[in-house]
Amino acid sequence: MPHKIDITYGQDGEDIVTLLNRKADSLFLERNYVKAVKEFNILLAYPEVEQAPVFKKLAVSQAALGNNVEAAKYVEKYLLQDFKPGILSDSSFDNVRETEAFRAVVKKYLPKFNFWSFLYLYVALIGFYIAAIIHFNKKIEIAAKILISSFIFIHSFFILHIFVNLTNNHYKYPHTYAMSTCFSFLYGPLLYFYFKRIAQEYKFKVRDLLHLTPTLLFLVYVLPIYVLSGEEKLGLLLDRIASGRSVQDITIIVLKLSSLAIYGFFIRKIYLRTRQNRNLTKENKIWQKNIFRIHIMYVFCYAAYGILLGNNITSGFLYHMQVISMASMVMYVGYSANVQPNVFSGLYQFNDSLFFKYEKSGLTDSLSKELREKLIRLFDIEKIYKESDISLEMIAKRLDTTRHNASQVINEHFNMNFHELVNKYRIREAKDILNSDQKKNLNIIDIAYEVGYNNKVTFNKAFKKDTSLTPSEYQKTSVDTPA
Repeated sequence: MPHKIDITYGQDGEDIVTLLNRKADSLFLERNYVKAVKEFNILLAYPEVEQAPVFKKLAVSQAALGNNVEAAKYVEKYLLQDFKPGILSDSSFDNVRETEAFRAVVKKYLPKFNFWSFLYLYVALIGFYIAAIIHFNKKIEIAAKILISSFIFIHSFFILHIFVNLTNNHYKYPHTYAMSTCFSFLYGPLLYFYFKRIAQEYKFKVRDLLHLTPTLLFLVYVLPIYVLSGEEKLGLLLDRIASGRSVQDITIIVLKLSSLAIYGFFIRKIYLRTRQNRNLTKENKIWQKNIFRIHIMYVFCYAAYGILLGNNITSGFLYHMQVISMASMVMYVGYSANVQPNVFSGLYQFNDSLFFKYEKSGLTDSLSKELREKLIRLFDIEKIYKESDISLEMIAKRLDTTRHNASQVINEHFNMNFHELVNKYRIREAKDILNSDQKKNLNIIDIAYEVGYNNKVTFNKAFKKDTSLTPSEYQKTSVDTPA
């Protein structure tokens, strides 16, 4: 029941709340904060009272009295009722601004940036770039690249969502509320079918769409949230803060963890069954092993994350570990896309990867062999590689064939491209010259010109790629060849 108050009411029974409010405001304006606090607390006992303005005045009163904990408590209550974070910059709170309690509220609701937020934004943006690079890479098998690029995209989207929340920008942009939640049950299926595709050359069936059932059901569940206005989403967000983490949140975390663990088990079975497959290259096996291990690390980190959230712990290294594991996945895939892009296709990566490139070529076997012999003569006898302006078009003209056919002959019979073939012959000639230089006094640039290079830099780079030594280093260590 409301407290009894020492006040005289009008004969017509004037509204009690109005009288209480008038008295409390009068005391507040007179800066009689001790009595004002008492009257405002009495006023809050009436359910019909609009609480936000009362919380605001209580916060200011408590700050004026130097009660920093109470001031912080009431200013947060005000924000949860009427989210206007500008109040935190009000001069009324200057005397409590540097206290631990008030700074905690500022940290909780005002935009902020730190090491973790910068790292997450960086990884998210890199992840989107990597997903795009993989998706548009024509050398990766189409189904495999759609699966792995989608997998990286939702990782990056989740990390971006964490960045938004970590910097408190979800209050400013409430439409980001639960923006990555709809992908919760896609991580496992995408990685599972990617493994099946690259490790078993799996052909997709209609029944595989059943793996999307959890995601579709979850979309039905969250769709009403996504169609809300920004103001309504902000209200939901503030309600969650006021009431604490809900049972629904814990349920979603448990279900997502179950999905990750189940698909992790399926992926492990595929990995163990195919790691002895001789058709897979060593690089492919290492790639699959590392992807599997990072996924399992994420499963354990996400389990720890769920436990922490269940206990309302939202900071610390362990809390960030689940995002670190996701970031590790993104960066490792990005590294692989740059260093060894062929691993993404698994069994679809053939040693003779140019087979498909020339599958529809009109070059017959007999003509191909004839052109090969002509090409060998051009390089071994005529030493065409010494011509500094050599080009594929020049080779095609000398072979009396098309540029496409010349390229195909080089790729199929020498297992390298045109530039690699030219460099091979030039470096071999350069090494012969250096080996025969008994006095070791030949000028390196002269040798470069002799074998067909236009400058010393290009020659040095090509020579070191072939021998791991610069021409000068090779000259010093070369052994004279007797005549």
